[in-house]
Amino acid sequence: MARQWNRKISLILGSSTGDGIDLEGLRIVFKVKKQDFETPNTLEVTIYNPSEDTIKRTKKEFTDIVLQAGYEGNFGVIFKGTIVQTFTSREGGTDTYLRIIATSGDEAYNFAIVNESIEAGGSYSDMTQAAFKSMSEKGVTKGYESAEDLSPFTFPRGQVLYGPARKYMQVAAESTQQTWTIDDGKLQIIPIQGYLPDEAVVLNFESGLIGTPEQTEEGIKIRALLNPLLVPGGRVQVDSGLIKEQTFNTKYGAPNFRSFLDADGFYRIIATEHEGDTRGNSWYTDLICVSIDDSAPVGSKLLDTKG
Repeated sequence: MARQWNRKISLILGSSTGDGIDLEGLRIVFKVKKQDFETPNTLEVTIYNPSEDTIKRTKKEFTDIVLQAGYEGNFGVIFKGTIVQTFTSREGGTDTYLRIIATSGDEAYNFAIVNESIEAGGSYSDMTQAAFKSMSEKGVTKGYESAEDLSPFTFPRGQVLYGPARKYMQVAAESTQQTWTIDDGKLQIIPIQGYLPDEAVVLNFESGLIGTPEQTEEGIKIRALLNPLLVPGGRVQVDSGLIKEQTFNTKYGAPNFRSFLDADGFYRIIATEHEGDTRGNSWYTDLICVSIDDSAPVGSKLLDTKG
């Protein structure tokens, strides 16, 4: 990957009728949290000194939000979702700001209901498809799903499914050793010891790596310049010799789980946090990663990337 120069951002607010505005010229401060565990991804963004018309339309008209960020030559969507809360205030007595809280897949996660039956001989794949069908009615589209049959088990008797779609997604994912999440409106289902098919992002001091990666109980923590290619379920390649290893705790009974270091430096991203300020220094992506074949539970200790 080439060096990253010249920050770039686009923040689009839109309505169900297709109308929208791009606020890229204003000061924008944002934080995006994503993980490959089922809870919805979130965005908190603050826009400084927007017009009264923008504030009014955001509160009454706009429902959708798309944030793109990165650098010239490496620029893309880091969040796409639905506005769930807005409020305005002042800072320093002179600046007015509009703050927006948004989630990705929140409506499908909370309100999609399955009302289906699976015949005897059906599988967890059928359960997944039933859950997706109800989620799609709430705007979710199909993302990545492994083509491999991860569970030969079939139901000896018919199954009646009635309840939240997320419940059946969770049952199917846990039973087939997969994780699932709704990322930018797409349902992603990835084997725990697998990853998205995209090429691994190589991180070094020439391609955006910042500071020293660190081995922790939660995983390998890495900071890089903001990069839209770094997504949960994707891969990074980092020289494992650069990673600061966790010190073994000799205290009796102390937990000593450590995410394994991979000899070839390939790690699966389980959580990302993008943060930026168009008028400040912040323009980073923080990662929590595990080695591809790490057998530790995924999603159990997420997601404070600040440690």
